[in-house]
Amino acid sequence: MFKKILIANRGEIACRVIKTARKMGIQTVAVYSDADRNALHVKMADEAVHIGPPPAAQSYIVIDKIMEAIRATGAEAVHPGYGFLSENMNFAAALEKEGVVFVGPPSPAIEAMGDKITSKKIAQEAGVSTVPGYMGLIADSDEAVKISREIGYPVMIKASAGGGGKGMRIAWNDQEAAEGFQSSKNEAASSFGDDRIFIEKFVTQPRHIEIQVLADKHGNCVYLHERECSIQRRNQKVIEEAPSPFLDEATRKAMGEQACALARAVGYTSAGTVEFIVDGNRNFYFLEMNTRLQVEHPVTELITGVDLVEQMIRVANGEKLPFAQSDLKINGWAMESRLYAEDPYRNFLPSIGRLTRYRPPVEGKTSGGGIVRNDTGVYEGGEISMYYDPMIAKLCTWGPTRADAIEEMRLALDTFEVEGIGHNLPFCSAVMDHPRFTSGNITTAFIAEEYPEGFNGVTLDAQTLRRVAASVAAMNRVAEIRRTKISGTMDNHERRVGDNWVVTLQGESFPVTIAADKAGSTVTFADGSSHRVESGWTPGQPLARLMVDGDPLVMKVGKIPMGFRIRLRGADLKARVQSPRQAELALLMPEKLPPDTSRFLLCPMPGLVVKISVEEGQEVQEGQALATVEAMKMENILKAEKRGVVKKINAAPGASLKVDDVIMEFE
Repeated sequence: MFKKILIANRGEIACRVIKTARKMGIQTVAVYSDADRNALHVKMADEAVHIGPPPAAQSYIVIDKIMEAIRATGAEAVHPGYGFLSENMNFAAALEKEGVVFVGPPSPAIEAMGDKITSKKIAQEAGVSTVPGYMGLIADSDEAVKISREIGYPVMIKASAGGGGKGMRIAWNDQEAAEGFQSSKNEAASSFGDDRIFIEKFVTQPRHIEIQVLADKHGNCVYLHERECSIQRRNQKVIEEAPSPFLDEATRKAMGEQACALARAVGYTSAGTVEFIVDGNRNFYFLEMNTRLQVEHPVTELITGVDLVEQMIRVANGEKLPFAQSDLKINGWAMESRLYAEDPYRNFLPSIGRLTRYRPPVEGKTSGGGIVRNDTGVYEGGEISMYYDPMIAKLCTWGPTRADAIEEMRLALDTFEVEGIGHNLPFCSAVMDHPRFTSGNITTAFIAEEYPEGFNGVTLDAQTLRRVAASVAAMNRVAEIRRTKISGTMDNHERRVGDNWVVTLQGESFPVTIAADKAGSTVTFADGSSHRVESGWTPGQPLARLMVDGDPLVMKVGKIPMGFRIRLRGADLKARVQSPRQAELALLMPEKLPPDTSRFLLCPMPGLVVKISVEEGQEVQEGQALATVEAMKMENILKAEKRGVVKKINAAPGASLKVDDVIMEFE
């Protein structure tokens, strides 16, 4: 077995590989850019080598720098993780030439399957059903428009060497095809060092289901069942699960056998994933093969008990697979929620900064008989950089059934504390409670259909709202009692804690009366109904673990004047707790209106200005492209919301902007 492995990656996947290598007694070498000098994967590895400036194109995807790190440390093998150089044939060939083992497939298989254009041709020749599209190279945006018309809108524009949603656009008309082609080309060049693009028909109402395969160098190939990855936003997976709630055993077997046949056809070894789209009649169509470990591999590990990273290392070392297809059963159900540094309340735009609080739920077995796992590459106090993918953790849960796995995920999301950046935990919670998701009736259009105006939080149902109202009333009483004990108060001016309060949240007011004892409080509403709230919160704590009428209620708590900011199951509420007289006077207060920013184009995220598309004095029309801003390897085209004339341009290409910096002003 290898004594030392270099991980040519960063973030959570580098940490994930290090954990398995450590378990196997293998030393690890990390590589890092200037931005990652204090990153978690650097701290975890036995050795670490600096490889350059923050941009990946100057560090993580520079083959020569990785090769220098290998020579300097004497690593015998390299695990590429996903993204970066994981599907780069030239990198695999460079390792081969150096006599270093690539923990992945042989370079011919990478060349055949890693390239999406070539892989589709091979799949067609092998008789695999594929989606209609244009597999040749496309010269420019004019040709892209012509091809798109021939295929028929809508079309999917994809980077040949792409992955992770990078370099992908859906176009519904000529303008979007031209813009999407150029943006995909730019993103592909910066993310993968390969700007080739292809176009295929975008199949509406599909499910994205993929098969995990594992093959050794002795002719053995197995499939470890499927993963459902239909909950996507901007072609980027958000929620994954294994198995799929849609497949029957016959379809699963057919897809698995076809995936293995494709792998054998190209001499594939190591772990790989064959992706399909599946229609409502369970007809499946080959999309592509990812010749690497997938981001969502933990859900497969949870339902099969197989450590995929360990098997990749053992296969690379020439060992036979220790199991046959008949040994691989499905045990229970697993869910994965990807934690992204994206603000769902600002249309999921990237958010960077310091993690002032980062407290994942406790990993391992739960009291409900499930399992919680969190694969992460960050820590409290660390920085989220603008240079890399916005995913900072993968929260996974397992349960005996799909409903159990969802409930475990709900509780895990409730207890996951993240502060300092915008993040999508509220959105993940909202999905877990969505009736369409819980029923399993999902497609890749789920987010677009269910949240067409973006995500603006969740409105709690009446029963949950009353439980929250009772809880914040009880919590406020605890905080008030604590405030009575503050030293230095004037004589005869002690703070007195009353029993009558008015709780206002989600636009409703609840007059309540509190009867307290040592174990908690009974909160009675005006209609005579009551809730028993047992203590589980200390003032100042950001997480309240309460028992309401004997059932657990976990809420994230922040302080606001005369109340709390409560976050629960995708809802973000300002809960005011006032005396009856305060509540009466509060109704007379004028509402503070937000400033008018309609004359400005504001930068919606921290990022780099790639292009300014207009000039001062130019008249622009609604929907016209104004500027392009890049953040976390994604290009965002900012368009005019209405007709106007550009008065002043404040930013130039190459400028680094903060959120709400003014890019241009209008007359």
